[in-house]
Amino acid sequence: MNGSSGVAVPAGPGPGGSALRKHIRLRSATALVVANMIGAGIFTTTGFQAADIRHPLIIFALWIVGGILALLGALCYGELGAMMPYAGAEYVYLRETYGRAVGFMSAFVSLVAGFSAPIAAALKSFVIYLGHFLPGLVGETSVGGVGVTDLTAVGLVWVLILLHAGRVRVGTGFNDVATAFKVGGILAIILAAFAIGRGDAANLTFVSPSFQELSRSETFAALGTSLIFVMFCYSGWNAAAYMAGEMENPRRDLPRALLLGTGIVVVLYLGLNAVYFYGGSVDELAGRVDVGRVASEALFGVWGVRLVTLVLCVSIFASASAMTLAGPRVYYALGKDFPSFSMLSRTRQSGAPAVALVCQGIVTSIIILSGRVDQIQQYAGFTLSLFASLAVSCVIALRIRRPAADRPFRAWGYPLSPLLFLAVSGWMMFWAFRGRPVESTLALLTVVSGGIIFALAVPGTHSVKGQGG
Repeated sequence: MNGSSGVAVPAGPGPGGSALRKHIRLRSATALVVANMIGAGIFTTTGFQAADIRHPLIIFALWIVGGILALLGALCYGELGAMMPYAGAEYVYLRETYGRAVGFMSAFVSLVAGFSAPIAAALKSFVIYLGHFLPGLVGETSVGGVGVTDLTAVGLVWVLILLHAGRVRVGTGFNDVATAFKVGGILAIILAAFAIGRGDAANLTFVSPSFQELSRSETFAALGTSLIFVMFCYSGWNAAAYMAGEMENPRRDLPRALLLGTGIVVVLYLGLNAVYFYGGSVDELAGRVDVGRVASEALFGVWGVRLVTLVLCVSIFASASAMTLAGPRVYYALGKDFPSFSMLSRTRQSGAPAVALVCQGIVTSIIILSGRVDQIQQYAGFTLSLFASLAVSCVIALRIRRPAADRPFRAWGYPLSPLLFLAVSGWMMFWAFRGRPVESTLALLTVVSGGIIFALAVPGTHSVKGQGG
C-alpha cells in the first residue's frame, strides 16, 4: 500500500508479456468517452421509450435527467480515478473500498454486461442499419439455423479484436478519427434537420392518447424502464477511467476527459432526440429499433436517409470499437490481482491485452446469438446502473475512511453530487425491475454468478497488493 493515499501500487509487467504502456493524452481520452457513449443506444432506444411512455416531453425530460446523472457520475469517477489512476476503473475502486469479492464481481459483470452486452447490441444494430445498403443482411435469411444478421455481427466482433490486438496506438488512432467523423456527422444531421428537413414541430408536443390509459404504477414502471434505456445510452461516461493506466497524466487529464466528453454527448443526445420527434410522431416512432432511419426518411427523403444512415453506421461501429478497446483493461487488472486468472493479464509486445480481448470476444458472440437488441440493452443497463452506483458510493466511503488521502481532483458539490446520483439510480432500478422483471432478474443473477465464481476459484480471503497499471 502507498502510505500517502492508502491505495494499491500498480504492479509491473504481467506474466508472459509486457505491461500496458502510457501513451494516451487528453484528446484521445475525451474521444474514448464520446465514442463509448455514442453507440447503438441513441439510435434505437427512443423508439423503445416511445412505445412505453408515448409522451415526447417526458422522454426529453428523462434524457436531461440522464445527462445530469452522467455528469454527476463523471465528477465522482474523476475523484476516484485521479486518486487511483490505474487500469480497471470501478474494479479498482470497489476492490479498494469494499474488498476483493466485490471488486471481482464488478469485473465479472463488466465482462458479461458492462462491455460484451453493449458491444453485442451495438453490432446487431449496426448490421440492421447496414441492411439499408445491403438488404440481404436483414430478414429471415439464415445459415445453419442462425440468422445472417447475427452471423455478420459475430464476424464483426472478431474484426474489431484483430484491430485492437495489434498496435495499441493504431486502435486509439482509429478511435480518434472515427469519433471526429461521428461528432461532425451528428452535428450536420441536427443542423440540416431544422434547416432543410421536412418535419413537423407539432410532433415535439404531441401526446399519444394511449398515455392517458396508463395507471400510476404503470407510469412509474415505464419511467424507470425508460430511464434504464437512457442510462444505457449514457453508459461510457466513465470510459476514460478504464484506460487510466495508459494515460500520460491521469491525475490531471482523467477528470477533464470524463466531464468534457460527457458534456459533449449530453448536447448531442438532446439534439438527436429533437430531430427524431421533429421527423416523426411518438406513435410513428414507437417500438422502432431503427428510429434514426425512420425520422431521417421523413425529414430528408431517400438520398438524405442514405447519408444519415452512413453516419449512424460509422457512429455505432466506432462505439463498438471503443468498448472493445476499453473493456479488456478491466479483465487485465483482475488478472494482475488473482493468480487463478493470471492469463487475462498477458499482453503482446505492443501492450495489447490479447487474452482478455479474446475472452471478451467469446462472451460477446454468445450474447449476440441470445437476444433482441432491446432485451440486451435493458439487461446491460440494469447491471451497469447497479455497479456504477456502487462505485459512486466509494467516494463517500473513502472520504469517511481515508480523509487525508491524496485527492488531486475532488467531486464538485460533495456530498450532494454522489447522494443525488445514488438516490435517482436507486429509484430507477426499483421501477425498472417492476417494468422488466425478466431482464432485471438476469442482471442480478449475473452478479450472484460472479460471487459464486469468486468463492469457487479464488482461494483465501487475504488482501493482495498490486494493480495492473
